[in-house]
Amino acid sequence: MVKVEDVNIPDGLLYIEEHQWAKIEGEKVRVGITDYAQKSLRDIVYVELPEAGSEVDNMSEFGSIESVKAVSELYAPVSGEIVEVNSELEDAPELVNEDPYGKGWMVVIKASNLDEEKGSLLTAEQYAKIVEDALKESG
Repeated sequence: MVKVEDVNIPDGLLYIEEHQWAKIEGEKVRVGITDYAQKSLRDIVYVELPEAGSEVDNMSEFGSIESVKAVSELYAPVSGEIVEVNSELEDAPELVNEDPYGKGWMVVIKASNLDEEKGSLLTAEQYAKIVEDALKESG
């Protein structure tokens, strides 16, 4: 686990600059937002996710997350088919605040080009630098 101030960044996950994580599970990739993202958004009130069966392209928008403060887009860290959607978030979007790396996951994508796209994802250490810079900017 890498920590930047009070932000947890688990090892064993990969990240994108848009403050989302990707957990590779064989040919599938579980996706959610990071601890930094949920802390920045504060109280999450709504999560809009696609239907299972939807196709997504690497770094294309697949949904959005709404808090009392802002609406943010969600991006697919890999291309493929969405095979699972966390329907619990419809009734309990606060799970994203409570457990962003566990119960607050968003979708599972069956990756169509994982070997190639995995290289563009960030390690915990690389993502920690982005969080450090973002925290410095926000003062």
